[in-house]
Amino acid sequence: MSETTCVYGAPPRALAEVPKGAVQVSPLVPGGEALEALAPESLAGAAVAAPPGTIERRYVLARVLQALAPGAPLTALAPKEKGGARIAKELETFGCAVVESGRQHQRICQTRRPETPSGLEPAIAAGALQYAEALGLWTQPGVFSWDRPDPGTRQLLDALPALAGHGADLGCGLGVLARAVLISERVTRLDLVDLDRRAIAAARRNVEDPRAHFHWADARLAPDLSGLDFVVMNPPFHDHGLEDRELGQGFIRRAHQMLRPGGALWLVANRHLPYEAVLKGLFSRVAARGEGAGFKIYEARR
Repeated sequence: MSETTCVYGAPPRALAEVPKGAVQVSPLVPGGEALEALAPESLAGAAVAAPPGTIERRYVLARVLQALAPGAPLTALAPKEKGGARIAKELETFGCAVVESGRQHQRICQTRRPETPSGLEPAIAAGALQYAEALGLWTQPGVFSWDRPDPGTRQLLDALPALAGHGADLGCGLGVLARAVLISERVTRLDLVDLDRRAIAAARRNVEDPRAHFHWADARLAPDLSGLDFVVMNPPFHDHGLEDRELGQGFIRRAHQMLRPGGALWLVANRHLPYEAVLKGLFSRVAARGEGAGFKIYEARR
């Protein structure tokens, strides 16, 4: 049997043993391996920090079980209130015998891959990359706003003028903003950046334009872009389910670094978030371009 193991996300070291050399397969860790690329029955073990969404979590568990060799161990855990309370029953529906424990507000489930798991295919199909007729887009459970239009993005679309030159969409998601930006023939190039590999995969299908270039990366760190004419974004403000205002502020600082003098940042944000002071501290001109339904649109000029 292969000695290869995998880890999904960042299970707390005190709660789950991650074998040395485990292959990272989370789509939120740029540079990791694709969970979908793991060969069936190829893994000697796995540790999974299970995601909170039910469809996404069942997909991950099913994919990992598919990749494990019969009898290979699996540890899956999550905070009790973020799906942890459901993991044991979900694993049991796949034919697993589960030993469950709780520590540090987490539910920890240990099992071994049964000889013949049951129900993996429906769970994989439900959580895979798919075309959503209601959205008219390719999408996947777990991606931001994967199953419904995001109201903040819609407001920014209503306010956005026709842009020109070389720009970037930071935190591009499914590519909704990018599709609108590229309607302008004066746009010469658009770099789409997202931390989520699944978002980039969907955006590649949704934005079929030779001017579009895609980057699986943390927008606060990469790619190395400068001298841009514009940046558009609906920045995230949650990290592992908790509000983190530094995330959006980091996106704003990165946009400022990328823009040329006179370049424009177009940003939508929840009205309660403290972005205005950061914008005014960095940019020469900041103007509100729309407000409503809890959101605010800003145009900032470097």
